[in-house]
Amino acid sequence: MTDEPTGLLAQLDAIFQLYVVSPISSVIFFDLVFWDNGQTGEIQLPIVVLWLVLGSLFFTLRFQFVNLRLFRHAIDCVRGLYTRPEETGEISHFQALSAALSATVGLGNIAGVAFAVGIGGPGAVFWMIVGGFLGMSAKFAECTLGQKYRIVRDDGHVSGGSMIFLRRGLEEIGYGALGRVLAVVFAVMCIGGSFGGGNMFQSNQAYEISQSVVPFLSGRAGGAVFGLMMVVLVGLVIIGGIRRIGQVAGVLVPIMCVVYVLSGLAILLMNAGQVPAALGTIVGSAFSLEAGLGGFVGVLIQGFRRAAFSNEAGTGSASIAHSAASTNVPVREGIVALLEPFIDTIVVCTMTALVIVVTGAHVAPEAGEGIQMTAYAFATVFPWFPIVLSLTAVLFAFSTMISWSYYGEQCWALLFGIRSILVYKVCFLLFTWAGAVFTARAVLDFGDLMILGMAFPNIVGVALLSGKVKADLDRYEEGLAEGRIQRVSR
Repeated sequence: MTDEPTGLLAQLDAIFQLYVVSPISSVIFFDLVFWDNGQTGEIQLPIVVLWLVLGSLFFTLRFQFVNLRLFRHAIDCVRGLYTRPEETGEISHFQALSAALSATVGLGNIAGVAFAVGIGGPGAVFWMIVGGFLGMSAKFAECTLGQKYRIVRDDGHVSGGSMIFLRRGLEEIGYGALGRVLAVVFAVMCIGGSFGGGNMFQSNQAYEISQSVVPFLSGRAGGAVFGLMMVVLVGLVIIGGIRRIGQVAGVLVPIMCVVYVLSGLAILLMNAGQVPAALGTIVGSAFSLEAGLGGFVGVLIQGFRRAAFSNEAGTGSASIAHSAASTNVPVREGIVALLEPFIDTIVVCTMTALVIVVTGAHVAPEAGEGIQMTAYAFATVFPWFPIVLSLTAVLFAFSTMISWSYYGEQCWALLFGIRSILVYKVCFLLFTWAGAVFTARAVLDFGDLMILGMAFPNIVGVALLSGKVKADLDRYEEGLAEGRIQRVSR
């Protein structure tokens, strides 16, 4: 880490942790007490993870496994086979998907999965995949609503997302007061999340990885230089708004995913004989009771928690990016969005986990934890890969930051007006620099809690509006079946 906070900064950090982060943590996490083998056990259960899983399960059943039924159609939509030039929006389906993915495909896919396997064992991977599968339905629902209730401003720019559909959608069905409260709560949490988990944490971790490869960046002075570099790069992108973010993400995200996944596939091919055993270990460990009921519950929680933290399905963040996509059919954008958890969790996270298991990194004492474990696993086959991983991780962090800047900007505009957006962007860039210079642990924790807390108002609103989503989905599928919705001639 960079130098720990000292003096006044350390005192402020402690006060913030005591009076802000700790009270919020006590609400978002609680201790689950159970009886196991004649003894009392206790596990910390994140309420928000349970909330996200139950919400995703409800949406999967409510929309009759739309994540499976329309998966192929989602790919066709991303390819532009149903896009007409006269449709309203600022970016394409592909750019919207890339922008949303750039906010979720990040350091969590590299380091977070290793932590899950290290803490919960290989069985956590199975429940991570299940969580990703269920999350596809949550993404479909929230992004459909983001499109359905978006606002096209006089200047042609689009404003949309959970903070908009919570207010407009719930007012439409007679819950106006509730909708206004939920919209404000969501917006405040999203802004906090954009400064912390979506910005400072990314900048801090990108610096940590960079200084391990480039020695002259070490120390507080090196952090200041790296922070300024990130400020310039991020600033050049976010000043251009969602169009620029979509363009950059449309290039970066595919390249990052291809490089990372191909490297992982190469390792799996070189260890092809061990892959079946690794899969067997993952599935067997997912249901194992060797460590008792507490062990089983712990593995399950780690898997679902990793999926929830990774793809952010149910938090409502992606609906902000997808609301800007060019389409006049909201449910179509929801169908595109369901691909996100599949790519982020079922493909990228699973790839990381399999590489860790087949190389035995999860049981190697010298492998370390987090990103060190992932780097160790890849280095067993490609000794030079830690350098590539460092570059990839920095790009992951950068792409996450530019997308989260847009999320926070839209929520800031809702609370303080469009004319004050420049103030938000300046604040965001200051946090970018600060993240590389010092580690304010409480601020980072606070940002993560804000991102998770977005799920509470979001899922309430999506559940109440699920009837409208179901009606739109039924009409859309009828149009496909009857031939009224056809591919665009090329």
